[in-house]
Amino acid sequence: MPAEKAYHIEPITERNIAEAANVHAASWRESHKAICTPEFIALHTASRQAEYLANEMQKGKRLFLLRAARPVGIVSVQGSLIENLYVLPDEQRKGYGTALLDYAIGQCSGVPTLGVLCTNQNARALYLRRGFVETGKKIKYSETLFELEMRLEPVKKPIF
Repeated sequence: MPAEKAYHIEPITERNIAEAANVHAASWRESHKAICTPEFIALHTASRQAEYLANEMQKGKRLFLLRAARPVGIVSVQGSLIENLYVLPDEQRKGYGTALLDYAIGQCSGVPTLGVLCTNQNARALYLRRGFVETGKKIKYSETLFELEMRLEPVKKPIF
């Protein structure tokens, strides 16, 4: 976990959407470089991602930015669906993804659910550590690429 909570999480608004878009663009390009063409990766500029994030907000999603010494991560929540969890590549493995995930869980109106690409083993491991389980539902993008649906399992209390 980041040391002594040297970060804060704030809503994404018009004021900070450019910073959030920089985080989203850099993180998205890194996480998708092994599965997308270089030409497609190059399309994901900060300005394009700012439009994407604004569109997500227009659809009713609430977006949040994690700011440490600089903006380092984002996440969105709509109802019980968690999406767009991205942390800058050079800021990963510092607890920011866990902090964003925990925050997003607290923002959900029902049982938290999310999707993870089958190629993103680091994210899948994070979700499993935080108590998410695979539901068995998949969204197939190609023969080898699919998104796995996961939901947070309620903690079972022992019966005495």
